[in-house]
Amino acid sequence: MQDLIKLDLVDLAIAVGLMVIAIGISAWERLGLELNLAIATGRTILQLAVLGYVLDFIFAVGNPWAVLAALVVMLTITAIVARNRISQKIPGVLPLVWGAIFVSTLMTLVYTNFLIIQPDKWYEPRYIIPLAGIVLGNGMNAAAIAGERLVNSMNTFPNEIETHLSLGATPQQATNQYRKEAIRAALLPTINQMILVGMVAIPGITTGQLLAGITPLEAVSYEILIIFMVAFANLLTTVLITKGLCRQFFNSAAQLVR
Repeated sequence: MQDLIKLDLVDLAIAVGLMVIAIGISAWERLGLELNLAIATGRTILQLAVLGYVLDFIFAVGNPWAVLAALVVMLTITAIVARNRISQKIPGVLPLVWGAIFVSTLMTLVYTNFLIIQPDKWYEPRYIIPLAGIVLGNGMNAAAIAGERLVNSMNTFPNEIETHLSLGATPQQATNQYRKEAIRAALLPTINQMILVGMVAIPGITTGQLLAGITPLEAVSYEILIIFMVAFANLLTTVLITKGLCRQFFNSAAQLVR
């Protein structure tokens, strides 16, 4: 198979031309997105450039502590972003989100690393960092969707919940319907992706591997693994997030706190 065609700075500068054209179209159509597109373009270049240098250093060093430090930073940023989308007013949401995503990501990576990939070193940066990044990114979206949906439901239907409580229901029983709806909403994009993958478009991970010179069958094999990892981690994350959030709405006497 042909070697990877490498992109130099000139190629990347030409690639920026796509965003310049996009900004021009926005201005022509008076969409008001010019500043947002310009900021997004700058951040994309800066953040990915920093990521490239950091990963290049970690890959070269191959130190387990460097790998763990990178994973903790990625996890913390993920948890903060998800918390901000859920609610900044509810106490204890950040550690709850951090813990839920940590547990789901850890279980997914341990299962994948020790039973499927089985690298020579458990902390092999080439495998654990990209896989963790994919799981964390998807877990962040799932946690944010489920958490935001549940919080909105709890704030919208407090009278219904209190009615269930007055009839003898436990907090878990009174909020069970809203938990299920939140989890289903968060998992729907993942399930839709699994149903349509390979039929409508080539997934991004497969595309990247093909461009890197991986054979199509090998690329598809990793795509299957990654999709199953994401589905499992997203489900576990949303289950933990919604359980924890429900507890935040009740006091020690099992009364709804508004």
